[in-house]
Amino acid sequence: MPDNINDQPTPPKGIDIGAALGAGGPQVGAKIKKAEDFKGTMKRLFKYLKPQYPPILAMIIIAGIGAWFAVWAPDIMKKITNHLVESIQFFKEVDLGYVSNIAWTCVSLYVLNALFMFTSNLIGATTSQKIVRRMRTDLKNKLDKVPLSYFDQQSTGDIISRVTNDIEMVSVTIQESFVQIITASMTVVGVFVMMIRLDYVLALIVLGSLPVLAFLTRFIIKKSQKEFANMQYYTGIINGHIEEAYSGHMVIRLYSHEKESIEEFEKINDKLKAATRKAQFLAGCILPALKFVNNLNFVAISVFGGLRAGTGLVSIGDIQAFIQYTRQFAQPIENVSNIANTIQTAVAAAERVFGILELEEMTPEKEHVDVSNVVGEVDFENVSFSYTKDKKLITDFNLHVNAGESIAIVGPTGAGKTTIVNLLMRFYDVDKGRITVDGKDIRDYHRNDLRSLYGMVLQDTWLFEGTVAENIAYGNPNATRDQIVEAAKKAYAHDFIESMEHGYDTVLSDDAGNISQGQKQLLTIARAILKNPKIIILDEATSSVDTRTEKFIQSAMLAMMEGRTSFVIAHRLSTIKSAAVILVMNRGQIVETGNHDELIAKGGFYCDLYRSQFQGNSIDDFEESQSCFEQT
Repeated sequence: MPDNINDQPTPPKGIDIGAALGAGGPQVGAKIKKAEDFKGTMKRLFKYLKPQYPPILAMIIIAGIGAWFAVWAPDIMKKITNHLVESIQFFKEVDLGYVSNIAWTCVSLYVLNALFMFTSNLIGATTSQKIVRRMRTDLKNKLDKVPLSYFDQQSTGDIISRVTNDIEMVSVTIQESFVQIITASMTVVGVFVMMIRLDYVLALIVLGSLPVLAFLTRFIIKKSQKEFANMQYYTGIINGHIEEAYSGHMVIRLYSHEKESIEEFEKINDKLKAATRKAQFLAGCILPALKFVNNLNFVAISVFGGLRAGTGLVSIGDIQAFIQYTRQFAQPIENVSNIANTIQTAVAAAERVFGILELEEMTPEKEHVDVSNVVGEVDFENVSFSYTKDKKLITDFNLHVNAGESIAIVGPTGAGKTTIVNLLMRFYDVDKGRITVDGKDIRDYHRNDLRSLYGMVLQDTWLFEGTVAENIAYGNPNATRDQIVEAAKKAYAHDFIESMEHGYDTVLSDDAGNISQGQKQLLTIARAILKNPKIIILDEATSSVDTRTEKFIQSAMLAMMEGRTSFVIAHRLSTIKSAAVILVMNRGQIVETGNHDELIAKGGFYCDLYRSQFQGNSIDDFEESQSCFEQT
């Protein structure tokens, strides 16, 4: 995330998801479409409704019938008013039976209205969850298909915010607002029909307020849309900051950086507060504006209704019913205005979700092939690659590795060692040239088939929340307990596992915080051993264990690598002294090749690296090291 929130660009008018995603880097999708506007996003949301048309139709019918019961009641209730007025005016006795029957009819209509509304709400809740479930699935599938570079460039907290907060906002809005909007529409139509039936002049007075209501609502929503987009934008940024701060809280405390972290949080929080305040203020203006217009309607109906009743054109009961209808006519509009801010937030959230769905995907997968007979011969042929177009990293790289051969790769930081592995695993695709396994371009393999050939132990360990046995068997879920134990023994992890309270059934926390870093590394090594791969990749696999355990693991690694193609990346040169072939890399190129003794005898770049680690001699810079190599 940005070093300072003040350096973060202000979101543009409308919602530019491309900018919000920070997706301007290579391979992520240099050509991401700009975010949809309010209308466009709503259209995309409605596309998700298509599979749910039958229940939606049922919900509309049920909601319409329920709304009609409430609309019908005032027309019946006016008969009581007319009867009472007539009784008083002409000194007649009030017919209590007549009044009672009408009253119970109205009560029955309102009960039916409640039952039908409950049923439509139930259908709406079920339907909305199906819609949002599909959206979550689409988002998860999309994230599985975007290039790894997207995750390298994007804040983890912001991705989590899109998958959780934004999806949940859409879910709540669909569930709570969908039925209300349908009911409101049905009620407005039904009420207007009843108004015309009672008195078309008074109905036209109410109808005349609709353009005013529409103008006010549209004007305020247009103003508030930008602020709701900003609100979701800064919500993603603050989530990213929180995730970063708490995942690195030990480092923050170690360097006494709490004050700076809090200040950064406050800056982001202030921007989120300002955007939220503006959005909520503008959305909050809708309801008072609508109430003001509706109150003017009441005044107009009272005045003109009284005049028409005085001339005998309408009855007192008609005026009473009309006033009730005026309230019913205004209430749905006010209800919709109440959820306007929720709808605006949901649309902004949906745009962020759709921004991910518009990302450029990895190249399409090839058909599955049988890889059981692959022996592990690897070739890099004129490979060029860079993470950014303006900064070359690897150019015209060539390497041939025979099946079963063990290759050690060493070099200074930034030389391209780990990049070679990333390309081999197809986490990134080469810019030029090709990489082959058994003579076949790795781009012609299905990624799952290709990666099934590899066993990998990284410098950074990753374990999930589950038992020790489940973590070891991650790459081979069908492994028996005996096989799991045997792999742990080969990785010298068995003894510490047995010392734990529940042994192999001990549950690790979500970050494996209940075991040491070295123990985590031993478990990942056991995982790689159990997978029994054709090609082994070790990226500083022993960096987190002590020297004594390192020697045991090296022996286990040698046994595991026997007969298999192996790539060993090492910063500690003591770990690869016994390698048959050592590739020395600098600036994306192989500058030396040979075994340890041969490279030391040359007195070149490898020799300088070795001396810097074990004899205390420093390398002033890579240029001097390269010069030393050339002179030798």
